[in-house]
Amino acid sequence: MTAADPRRVVEAVWRTESARIIAALARMVGDVGLAEELAQDVLVIALEQWPEDGVPQHPASWLMATAKHRAVDTLRRQSRYRQKLEEVGRATPDSHEPDLAADLDDYVGDDLLRLIFATCHPVLSTEARAALTLRLLGGLSTEEIARAYLTSESTVGQRITRAKRTLAEKKVPIELPPPAEAAERLASVLEVIYLIFNEGYAATAGADWARPALCDEALRLGRMVASLAPQEPEVHGLVALMEFQASRMRARTVPDGSPVLLQDQDRRLWDRLLIRRGFEALARAEGTWGPYVLQASIAACHARASRAEDTEWERVAALYQVLAHVSPSPVVELNRAVAVSYAESPERALEIVDDLADRLAAYPLLAAVRGDLLARLGRPAEARAEFERAAEMTKNEGERALFRIRAAALT
Repeated sequence: MTAADPRRVVEAVWRTESARIIAALARMVGDVGLAEELAQDVLVIALEQWPEDGVPQHPASWLMATAKHRAVDTLRRQSRYRQKLEEVGRATPDSHEPDLAADLDDYVGDDLLRLIFATCHPVLSTEARAALTLRLLGGLSTEEIARAYLTSESTVGQRITRAKRTLAEKKVPIELPPPAEAAERLASVLEVIYLIFNEGYAATAGADWARPALCDEALRLGRMVASLAPQEPEVHGLVALMEFQASRMRARTVPDGSPVLLQDQDRRLWDRLLIRRGFEALARAEGTWGPYVLQASIAACHARASRAEDTEWERVAALYQVLAHVSPSPVVELNRAVAVSYAESPERALEIVDDLADRLAAYPLLAAVRGDLLARLGRPAEARAEFERAAEMTKNEGERALFRIRAAALT
């Protein structure tokens, strides 16, 4: 084992376990900002100790156990420690120590779901809710969140800082709200779950094309919310959408990790169980046309097609047209342009894309879509320039390699 190996193990385990650790700490100390600070302390300890002492046999358990001890020590130092003991029902004579570690292991409910509902509290703005949840549960850096929202790092940083301060000042509890309040927060909860899934499905930055663990966690949370709100069509629409998209995971890369576009995927590798679950979830939302139900209906068109050329592009384009009215956004318009390129013509799609140039100037997929359309229109030099521009803009290494391959093929 090389000296660098333990650090890589720390980073890998942290990416998959940090959300659970922060969520558990938040429930224990009752403060989102403090929970994140404690979790970062644990990361620093691991980065210092593992290269020196070796990687523990169970790295994730080591991180959680260390987090417990840090939380216990912090609560003991705080003036509210005795109050906390009374709250958890473990107040004992001074000669006995409280078992706060056991309290952290009490999985009555779900810590991650509690934290999502807390970070989606109405005292926060919609932008602050999403940014804070992506930071704490998605593990995204400020830069990655800024790119996902097409805004500046300073803006995102300020949103996160203010959000944590507001939750602390308002004493927002880290717990599931009463049913009436939960319904009010549902839209924000669904939004952040899907944002977490999207970061797993197509990582904003880094060496990995995808982060499957994030997709799995988002799916787990989505299914749990569906069980809590079975009468809400949009919950089932979101679950259906994630099931359909997750079904393609094995086909999205080749053995060396290089990405494979939807049109080129071997659909025999698609997970039929997840597709079946997607159709079942979509059936529960039948007759409604919310944003997630519409997106799930679009994904269902791809799931039904055994070959790319069998896709009902006219229906896909029509659904995107409805989605653009229900939930307008430049990214929806960009996706509609792709559907129009197959349903009608690349020329018509290029008109739509060019109309989006100002609003998506820093979005690498705009340049990539434009490059694809220009290549199909027999304009290779212009197409190559667009793929090269997309490669320069993206922060994801797999995506960058794909764009460069596309550009080189046009030389």
